[in-house]
Amino acid sequence: MTYSENLWLFFLLVSGIIVVPGMDMVFVMASSLSGGRKAGLSATFGIMAGGLVHTLYAALGVGVLLHFAPQLFNALLVAGALYVAWIGWQLFRSSIVIDAVDGIDRRGLVTRFRQGALTSLMNPKAYLFMLAVFPQFLRPEFGPVWRQAAIMLLVIWVTQLAVYGGLALAAARSRDALTGNPAITRFIGRAAGVLLVVIAVVTLWRGWGSV
Repeated sequence: MTYSENLWLFFLLVSGIIVVPGMDMVFVMASSLSGGRKAGLSATFGIMAGGLVHTLYAALGVGVLLHFAPQLFNALLVAGALYVAWIGWQLFRSSIVIDAVDGIDRRGLVTRFRQGALTSLMNPKAYLFMLAVFPQFLRPEFGPVWRQAAIMLLVIWVTQLAVYGGLALAAARSRDALTGNPAITRFIGRAAGVLLVVIAVVTLWRGWGSV
């Protein structure tokens, strides 16, 4: 297999993982609906920053450590599921009222970025992906591992930006139509909160069973 074929297969796999609805996707959508286009894109960039950390630990071989220490991985699954469930509970309890599209300030954008990064870092699906798949595409015959990892990170970033960024823009447009309708926005916020809790439970159950 050539390097280009190897990279193409990695791109197809990454695309298939990212387009599946999960924690990251729901968080981006909820951020856009509650805070507008800037909030959704800030959440997207935060998730991409989390992807950088995932790539670094995979390239450095931390995945091997987790593979031989399942109790550590189970603890990570629990922490991630609890964090995402907590975000979902906060969304469910809150009464989201949609204001002007650009009403969120810089401080709020930093908060969305930080929450996006934490959502990515505590997403069990991302760790499972790195543990099961990522090392298979790092081949010594294709050059330095760090260079391969950097290129694979770019593939992940481009795919995330296309999928999550596009979702953020689409949700922000829908947000304009929902401005001034508190009943609908409360329903959307609570529905997104319930979905986050459900996803947290499902990913914990599936992740725990795979260890």
